[in-house]
Amino acid sequence: MYPIKQKRQLAENILLMKVQAPKIAAKRKAGQFVILRVNETGERFPLTIADADPAAGTITIIFQVAGRSTRALAALNEGEGILDVVGPLGKPTHIEKFGHVVCIGGGVGIAPVYPIICAMKAAGNRVTSIISARNKSLLILEEEMRAHSDELKVATDDGSTGFKGFPTHLLQQMADAKERVDLVVAVGPVPMMRAVCQLTKQLGIRTMVSLNPIMVDGTGMCGGCRVTVGGKTRFVCVDGPEFDGHAVDFEELIKRLKTYAVHERAALDHVCKMEGQAK
Repeated sequence: MYPIKQKRQLAENILLMKVQAPKIAAKRKAGQFVILRVNETGERFPLTIADADPAAGTITIIFQVAGRSTRALAALNEGEGILDVVGPLGKPTHIEKFGHVVCIGGGVGIAPVYPIICAMKAAGNRVTSIISARNKSLLILEEEMRAHSDELKVATDDGSTGFKGFPTHLLQQMADAKERVDLVVAVGPVPMMRAVCQLTKQLGIRTMVSLNPIMVDGTGMCGGCRVTVGGKTRFVCVDGPEFDGHAVDFEELIKRLKTYAVHERAALDHVCKMEGQAK
């Protein structure tokens, strides 16, 4: 069991947990993830390691309560434990001094982009961060992002805080102002990452995206996380999770993410029904 040392709510249906996992905390690097199993009947699912404290032996995970498994994870409290936590998995983010790096995080995707920002800044890059959400109440890690960025830009769909619009609008503004950008890193909903890549391809800016497809074992054996990048099949758990955004087949990725949508909905409805009967 992996004890939960801290639990707090960051926004509606978005939770942060610090989990005791000393070996993972000592080895994890920006961009890597873990695969969790809450209990013996639970499914395996991936979450990015948002932060780690090797001295305390803890890793930080941030997740949105969206389905049966994340609902079960959210039900655990401090002092309780997660049955399985496997990691660190995936290839770390390639970090070097690129120059001016723009890191874009959308929704709960702000969490996985956070360690990348910290690593890029530590490598001597000028870092501009763009974070976005549907509204102000759903923004997370704003102060943490600001502390590790040379500049932080905020966008909300409804304009409740920051710029009213999407991250691509802010990126276009930077291009219009003739700001030099050497690399863009985008993490978040697939439509957002696709839109960013469409824009940066026009602008000629190298772009990396972090993908989160269906995943089971995390070792490349099940094939559930396969994606097409540059016309070739890649397995996100061992070849990624980061890829050249201009080479990703986003249309295929969107279709694959919907493969088990009906079953996921049925599983969640079943849990909700059982919880209702128990009350």
